[in-house]
Amino acid sequence: MKKSILFFALALCPVLTGAQPYLQSQTVDVSRDFGDFSNTYFFADSIASFNGVSASGTLSWKRQSLYARQAFNTTTVLPQALKMLDFPDSEYENNPRLGFRLDFISASTVRIQVYTSPVVFEEEDTLMLAGPLPADKNWKFTRDSKGYRYTGSCGSVLVEEYPFRIVLFDANGKKLTQTRHWKDNDSTQIKVLPFNFIKRASDNTRSINPVLSLSPNERIVGCGESATGLNKVGQKVHLFVTDPQGPESDGMYKPIPFFISSRGYGVFMHTSAPVTCDFGVSYIGAAKLFMADETMDMFLFFGKPAEVIDAYTDITGKAAMPPVWSFGTWMSRITYFSQEEGYRVASELRKNRIPADVIHFDTGWFQTDWQCDYRFAPDRFPDAQKMINDLLADGFHISLWQLPYFTPHNSYYKELIEKGLYVKNEKGGLPYEDVVLDFSNPQTVAWYQEKLAGLLKMGVGAIKVDFGEGAPLNGWYASGRGGLYEHNLYPLRYNKAVADITHAVKGEHIMWARSAWAGSQRYPLHWGGDAANTDMGMLGTLRCGLSVGLCGFSFWSHDVGGFVQSCPEELYRRWLPFGFLTSHTRIHGAPPTEPWFYGQDFVEAFRRTAEMKYRLMPYILEQARECTRTGLPMLRALLIEYPDDPAVWTIEDQYLFGRDILVAPLFESATLRHVYLPGGKWVDYQSGKVYEKGWHTIEAGEIPAVILVRKGAVIPVAPVAQSTDKIDWNKVSNLRY
Repeated sequence: MKKSILFFALALCPVLTGAQPYLQSQTVDVSRDFGDFSNTYFFADSIASFNGVSASGTLSWKRQSLYARQAFNTTTVLPQALKMLDFPDSEYENNPRLGFRLDFISASTVRIQVYTSPVVFEEEDTLMLAGPLPADKNWKFTRDSKGYRYTGSCGSVLVEEYPFRIVLFDANGKKLTQTRHWKDNDSTQIKVLPFNFIKRASDNTRSINPVLSLSPNERIVGCGESATGLNKVGQKVHLFVTDPQGPESDGMYKPIPFFISSRGYGVFMHTSAPVTCDFGVSYIGAAKLFMADETMDMFLFFGKPAEVIDAYTDITGKAAMPPVWSFGTWMSRITYFSQEEGYRVASELRKNRIPADVIHFDTGWFQTDWQCDYRFAPDRFPDAQKMINDLLADGFHISLWQLPYFTPHNSYYKELIEKGLYVKNEKGGLPYEDVVLDFSNPQTVAWYQEKLAGLLKMGVGAIKVDFGEGAPLNGWYASGRGGLYEHNLYPLRYNKAVADITHAVKGEHIMWARSAWAGSQRYPLHWGGDAANTDMGMLGTLRCGLSVGLCGFSFWSHDVGGFVQSCPEELYRRWLPFGFLTSHTRIHGAPPTEPWFYGQDFVEAFRRTAEMKYRLMPYILEQARECTRTGLPMLRALLIEYPDDPAVWTIEDQYLFGRDILVAPLFESATLRHVYLPGGKWVDYQSGKVYEKGWHTIEAGEIPAVILVRKGAVIPVAPVAQSTDKIDWNKVSNLRY
């Protein structure tokens, strides 16, 4: 069994298909296996049996193989019916009849499960779901000439008998989407493979491929923290956790198997296996969802984007409310090496009157840089406890870096191996040279949390949950599953372990994580990885924030100014308002990026922008609490609030900060830019000028961004303080626009 799953995992790698070599932790393209002539294909053809009351039955699947057809110097690929040649042929079904079922979770949520095996194993509780699922008994079942219809208050689902289709309608009867059958190819020369699953010739493992229809002008958004265009139609999106080295490629630290359509529906693919989504790339009328999983477990949501996000986070969990101090300025670099540096940074922040709440110590607080052992280096931090106490007294919380990989020179390396707390290979040894903590093992979690608890009890405020993208794809885990199902789940287990111990010790919901999967949004907060110090690095970062926000991540941050080099001052100035008008704000980079290294004029610009955020802190906290109730993001795509305006589905260089503030950063050296304003009137935050709905060319203010407030909004503000614990909440006032 282990061998076959290992071969399955390796079969996903391009190296075995004659393409370029597969690189460790590179994205996996699941679609490759669905064009392999050696595999057997099964097309969902018709309903063999169905019980309308239980909403369950069996599908008849037609066995097919692929062949190449040549004519007039053109080669195309077509399927053909396949006579099973298994021996003995009396023991197996040529065209199997396999189970499927529907469950009605709420008025707007339907779950559909389709199986590729006659033996259905009971699923264990999944981390991706926030808890037991409810059942909505209000859906009405009717039988009609086409099949079986279930109608709720938000829409309906029709299960057609032949040709087999699952069709979604909104509450007004408009068709939203449907699964594709072979008969849907009658009108096109391009023969699109329909809803199918494959059985691999290499090892008999199975994977499923639901195929949905796309409509003219349909937009698809979501799929995680993606730096490519916000609209995924025309893109091939790989949902496989990786370290893309920054938010400027199609790889993702935080892929999420969830998307929203402009037509009024959403889809959550409840799987931790790799998924590749072909949104109208190989055929403009089809969304092909290539799942490495053998089961299709799909949640369908009816409604506009805000409603879909709310319903999705009802089942996968909504973000907990982070502590107030976390919304302040985080000052960091890679890295502060001593408590002397920590004191110096704190002193400079206060001397320059820059509001700030967090000082982060990155890779260098251990005896050996990067070698995580959960202990302050005694020669450089002779009294770490006093430093923590002193900084807390001055309004600074401490954040500490760590990672879940242990190199051979790490002091815990041998202990972790002896206790069996690592991800294993087939032989029981190490897949890599490093020990990778196995968070599916409760003993590993207990060992790890005990180490973090000691730091948190010292007064440390937050743990940086770095990396987590490199869980071995060919590894074996204490859960009993292989890397095919555990790789993507690893960040969620990692996030949960840190969030749980932090809450247990501190009573606060806070961490600072890079990798994620569906469900990670429950554990705030996450940041966008190592951005380039370029205009495109800034734009890619915003796209990432908008995209992951559409997947229920309420709280998100990024490295202001980018990470890799010293940020050019002119770009840094333009990046500041974007950084401070994000739920959480961290200054971090490989070279020093503290404002005083850029001169006094820049310090004043930095202070002015930081003070803007601290002045808006009552508004920010008010909006943040609302996000924890709705699942909406603080950094919000315009389409969430204005879904009926077609223009906003194309906007990816502006955003809403909460409900009432619109931000249009400057992505190139300029003092003005084109801005689209949805809804009603908007008031310039800096000049007070009023603008009507529509396109405008607007001059940025002293703070180099276009910042507007929705006309009629009431924005609570507070007097500026040097840290959030010094804000005088009795002096909050309301600004009416």
